[in-house]
Amino acid sequence: MKSTFAWWLAASMALPSLAWAQAPDPGRVSAPQFEVRASRGHRVKVRDGVRLSVDVYRPDAEGRHPGLLAITPYNNNSSGWMQRAQWFARRGYAVAIADSRGRFDSDGDWDPFDRRHKTDGHDLVEWLAKQPWCSGKVGMIGSSYQGWSQWWTATQAPPSLKAIVPEVAPPDAFENAPYQNGVLVGWMMDWAAMMAGRTTQTIGDGPYSGFTKTRARDLMRTPYVKLNERRGVLDAPWFDTWMRDNLSTSAYWRGIAYQGKANYSRVTVPALGVTGWFDPNHPGSPLNYVGMKRYGATPEARQPRLVIGPWGHGFNRARKIGRFDYGPDAIIDWGGYVCRWLDHYLKGTDNGVQNDAPVYVFVMGRNRWHAEKDWPLPQTQWTRYYLHSGGKANSLKGDGLLSTTPPTDESPDAYVYDPAKPTRAPFKGGQLDDGPVDTRPSVGEDVLVYSTEPLTEEIEVTGPVEAKLNAASSAKDTDWMVRLIDVQPDGYAALLCDGVMRARCRDPRNGGAFTAERLSTIEPGKIYEYTIRFWRGTGNLFAKGHRIRVEISSSYFPYYMRNLNTGADNLALETRAVVARQKVYHDAKHPSHVLLPVIPARR
Repeated sequence: MKSTFAWWLAASMALPSLAWAQAPDPGRVSAPQFEVRASRGHRVKVRDGVRLSVDVYRPDAEGRHPGLLAITPYNNNSSGWMQRAQWFARRGYAVAIADSRGRFDSDGDWDPFDRRHKTDGHDLVEWLAKQPWCSGKVGMIGSSYQGWSQWWTATQAPPSLKAIVPEVAPPDAFENAPYQNGVLVGWMMDWAAMMAGRTTQTIGDGPYSGFTKTRARDLMRTPYVKLNERRGVLDAPWFDTWMRDNLSTSAYWRGIAYQGKANYSRVTVPALGVTGWFDPNHPGSPLNYVGMKRYGATPEARQPRLVIGPWGHGFNRARKIGRFDYGPDAIIDWGGYVCRWLDHYLKGTDNGVQNDAPVYVFVMGRNRWHAEKDWPLPQTQWTRYYLHSGGKANSLKGDGLLSTTPPTDESPDAYVYDPAKPTRAPFKGGQLDDGPVDTRPSVGEDVLVYSTEPLTEEIEVTGPVEAKLNAASSAKDTDWMVRLIDVQPDGYAALLCDGVMRARCRDPRNGGAFTAERLSTIEPGKIYEYTIRFWRGTGNLFAKGHRIRVEISSSYFPYYMRNLNTGADNLALETRAVVARQKVYHDAKHPSHVLLPVIPARR
């Protein structure tokens, strides 16, 4: 079977090009015409007898209205949810917000990845559809974990579910969080502490707290399986399962998975997905777009929609991230567009939303939206940028170069990765919501740097990114991390996206997903070719005078937990560490490169 990335390439070559400057347009949507009636604390019994707490906001009027369901572990009585529910209720929707099993007012035991979340969603959809004030048609809304809840529910194909809007939804657990190509993600360790027990917790410096002494100390200590316990978190038994079940094929992870052909082919409803270029959960939305288009169970399900903007996880909130202002078009009427989508699929309104472009992307640097035929963009020119050096590409003072010319006879570059002294990521908040941060403070002798000459013409790079890395290590296992950078004329090195690969998880399975399905240590000193599919793509205009840069390291702490390089079957149980001596090869036999989705000049 072709990998997902290979299928993307083949599909993009077969489609005609169509792109024009346009953002998602809400157009005509339901008007706010109703007063709102609220009823809280409904106790909904699901199939195993557990009762879930549901609050309802609906039009204070006679008649039956389409239902909207959200399932949240973050408190269904939050002010944010009350405001959003009332917004839709005024426009003719009956909105039900449920506490996830085991959270806040819902009964049961809480586990973020309990497979029963899938059937809970099914049962809640059908409960809502049967209420006398509901039309029988139900949609789902919600972001982040609540996007997970939508996809889990959709794989159960509840008959009354007609559409979903999974916003910044993560992919399966081994594609992003808590594992990313075998590497534990640091911010997910903080999330685990925050989500222990029934209500939100603050542990030590709190989640996502950046480079505080407490957080650095916590995440440096081993074994990782004891992390929550050391923080005083005693009510998260599932964390031990996360650490010990480090294979995607375990019953625990397989039970909650929603991606892949077998799962997508059960989904019968259309999906409107949205994410940001700097969203820590970015890969979910583009992967789901491709998967549903290919495997969806119905014609409507095979017509997904994808929107990608210049945002972090808190999407569509601000036009600026750090030093970069993406202009007034960076913020769109997302609520209106969602309403237009739901009006069509739940109310039967003929508003033309089904004829909109399937993909909208915002190109940073140009600061414009573009409506597109598909993802990846059909007009993409897949271009290899090769690594070059005289064997001394270390640090910003090295001799590393990046160009479209294949290498011939060149010496490899070498560096030392010491787990006791990891490369420090420059994130203030500890995650990529910080956006295009300057990577220069992170670059030392343990980082290889390859840059183009200043560009004489602008180059747009929009789409998924992949690297082919030919490398060897003195250790039995290690990590490889590759970052794509836009270097400004003043030297500012803006991080765009990155990819990571744990060496022992290098074998593709599940139709191309690089997961920990098969573990195989590496032979010290042997050269392996690693295919590193970046977990985020980008949409960026490299302007004249800018440089395209690639950085390579074996750690980026604390965004990623360190590999201790021992080759242990389960790193989360390991306490010792091994220093690794790394080599990256770039010669005629080993042409290491990044594959960039270059977009021809737009008219």
